Amino acid sequence: MRTFSFSVRYWRSQARHMQRSGLFSLLVATPCFALPNANDAGLESANAACPAYSITSNVHVLKSNTTEVTGMKIRFVFDDTTVNATLNDSDSARDFIRQLPLTFKLEDYARTEKIAYLPRKLDTESAPAGSSAQAGDIAYYAPWGNLVIFYKDFGYASGLIPLGQLDSQLSRFTHGSMTVTIELVD
Repeated sequence: MRTFSFSVRYWRSQARHMQRSGLFSLLVATPCFALPNANDAGLESANAACPAYSITSNVHVLKSNTTEVTGMKIRFVFDDTTVNATLNDSDSARDFIRQLPLTFKLEDYARTEKIAYLPRKLDTESAPAGSSAQAGDIAYYAPWGNLVIFYKDFGYASGLIPLGQLDSQLSRFTHGSMTVTIELVD
């Protein structure tokens, strides 16, 4: 069983992320913090015991009284480590998932972010006109057609479309250029 320990900082970062993504909802903490791994048998019983969190294959859903916030899990695979991330449930994020797996070199840009050009541009039809970003955010910069992983906060930019957020290990993205494979978590 995997045990989750949520801090006030975590919940604030999640609320900011959901607000920027247009998916803001009030999340109510429940006494249900021990959940099975996605590979464990008995997901139905865990889902029934903990209605605030349900697990289905590679999609994790937080439920509130008014909104469901869905995230698709991906991982960044480096030579020495793996970093997990959660994508939002947007058309642009789903289009990005369709391009996976991808292997490319992440280049540093403006000592704020890592960037890589995607094989093709993402669907931006239903995306916001722009957004700001915080350290740990994953975004798509539509004017250039590149994937962006922010390791420092960044102000509003027209054409910046939020895709998701790193789950941990932001420090892995702060030093130099690096080769990475991005893949969907099964």
